Amino acid sequence: MEISRQKLRGQVLRQFRYIRTCVLARELCLLVRSNRAALNPKDVHEFCNFIANLCEEAGCKEQCELCRKAAEAVLTDEEKYLQICKQSCLKCGESRRITTRKSTYVA
Repeated sequence: MEISRQKLRGQVLRQFRYIRTCVLARELCLLVRSNRAALNPKDVHEFCNFIANLCEEAGCKEQCELCRKAAEAVLTDEEKYLQICKQSCLKCGESRRITTRKSTYVA
Protein backbone atom coordinates (compact mmCIF):
# COMPACT_ATOMS: atom_id res chain seq x y z
CA MET A 1 0.00 0.00 0.00
CA GLU A 2 2.82 2.42 0.89
CA ILE A 3 4.51 1.82 -2.47
CA SER A 4 1.28 2.73 -4.31
CA ARG A 5 0.96 5.89 -2.25
CA GLN A 6 4.55 6.88 -2.97
CA LYS A 7 4.06 6.20 -6.67
CA LEU A 8 0.90 8.30 -6.74
CA ARG A 9 2.67 11.06 -4.80
CA GLY A 10 5.45 11.08 -7.39
CA GLN A 11 2.90 11.40 -10.20
CA VAL A 12 1.12 14.26 -8.40
CA LEU A 13 4.40 16.09 -7.78
CA ARG A 14 5.40 15.72 -11.47
CA GLN A 15 1.99 16.99 -12.57
CA PHE A 16 2.21 19.94 -10.15
CA ARG A 17 5.67 20.84 -11.48
CA TYR A 18 4.43 20.53 -15.06
CA ILE A 19 1.48 22.84 -14.41
CA ARG A 20 3.60 25.28 -12.38
CA THR A 21 6.14 25.62 -15.20
CA CYS A 22 5.00 24.41 -18.62
CA VAL A 23 1.28 25.17 -18.47
CA LEU A 24 1.87 28.56 -16.87
CA ALA A 25 4.55 29.40 -19.47
CA ARG A 26 2.26 28.45 -22.36
CA GLU A 27 -0.68 30.44 -20.97
CA LEU A 28 1.47 33.51 -20.37
CA CYS A 29 3.01 33.20 -23.82
CA LEU A 30 -0.44 33.03 -25.39
CA LEU A 31 -1.51 36.08 -23.38
CA VAL A 32 1.51 38.06 -24.58
CA ARG A 33 1.13 36.97 -28.20
CA SER A 34 -2.63 37.64 -28.21
CA ASN A 35 -2.23 41.12 -26.75
CA ARG A 36 0.98 42.13 -28.48
CA ALA A 37 -0.68 45.22 -29.99
CA ALA A 38 -1.53 46.57 -26.53
CA LEU A 39 1.93 45.93 -25.06
CA ASN A 40 5.08 47.88 -25.71
CA PRO A 41 8.35 46.10 -26.59
CA LYS A 42 9.72 46.59 -23.07
CA ASP A 43 6.69 44.76 -21.62
CA VAL A 44 7.10 41.88 -24.06
CA HIS A 45 10.82 41.73 -23.32
CA GLU A 46 10.16 41.43 -19.58
CA PHE A 47 7.40 38.84 -20.01
CA CYS A 48 9.40 36.70 -22.44
CA ASN A 49 12.33 36.63 -20.03
CA PHE A 50 9.98 35.49 -17.25
CA ILE A 51 8.58 32.76 -19.52
CA ALA A 52 12.14 31.72 -20.42
CA ASN A 53 12.84 31.26 -16.70
CA LEU A 54 9.80 28.99 -16.40
CA CYS A 55 11.03 26.94 -19.37
CA GLU A 56 14.48 26.69 -17.83
CA GLU A 57 13.00 25.52 -14.52
CA ALA A 58 11.07 22.84 -16.42
CA GLY A 59 14.30 21.65 -18.03
CA CYS A 60 13.38 22.83 -21.53
CA LYS A 61 16.73 24.37 -22.46
CA GLU A 62 16.09 24.91 -26.16
CA GLN A 63 12.72 26.60 -25.56
CA CYS A 64 14.33 28.73 -22.85
CA GLU A 65 17.05 29.94 -25.21
CA LEU A 66 14.53 30.69 -27.95
CA CYS A 67 12.39 32.73 -25.52
CA ARG A 68 15.46 34.66 -24.40
CA LYS A 69 16.40 35.35 -28.04
CA ALA A 70 12.82 36.46 -28.73
CA ALA A 71 12.95 38.78 -25.71
CA GLU A 72 16.05 40.46 -27.11
CA ALA A 73 14.74 40.56 -30.68
CA VAL A 74 11.47 42.27 -29.73
CA LEU A 75 13.44 45.37 -28.76
CA THR A 76 14.95 45.77 -32.24
CA ASP A 77 13.13 43.68 -34.86
CA GLU A 78 9.49 42.64 -34.47
CA GLU A 79 9.57 40.30 -37.48
CA LYS A 80 12.56 38.43 -36.08
CA TYR A 81 10.83 38.31 -32.67
CA LEU A 82 7.73 36.71 -34.20
CA GLN A 83 9.82 34.14 -36.09
CA ILE A 84 11.79 33.13 -32.98
CA CYS A 85 8.62 33.06 -30.87
CA LYS A 86 7.00 30.73 -33.41
CA GLN A 87 10.01 28.37 -33.26
CA SER A 88 9.81 28.31 -29.47
CA CYS A 89 6.10 27.47 -29.55
CA LEU A 90 6.72 24.63 -31.98
CA LYS A 91 9.49 23.24 -29.76
CA CYS A 92 7.18 23.47 -26.77
CA GLY A 93 4.57 21.49 -28.70
CA GLU A 94 7.14 18.82 -29.56
CA SER A 95 8.00 18.28 -25.91
CA ARG A 96 4.32 17.92 -25.03
CA ARG A 97 3.89 15.12 -27.57
CA ILE A 98 6.80 13.24 -26.06
CA THR A 99 5.40 13.51 -22.52
CA THR A 100 2.68 10.99 -21.83
CA ARG A 101 0.18 11.36 -19.04
CA LYS A 102 -1.69 8.51 -17.46
CA SER A 103 -5.11 8.81 -15.85
CA THR A 104 -5.29 7.78 -12.24
CA TYR A 105 -8.47 6.60 -10.56
CA VAL A 106 -9.01 8.22 -7.19
CA ALA A 107 -11.47 6.46 -4.87
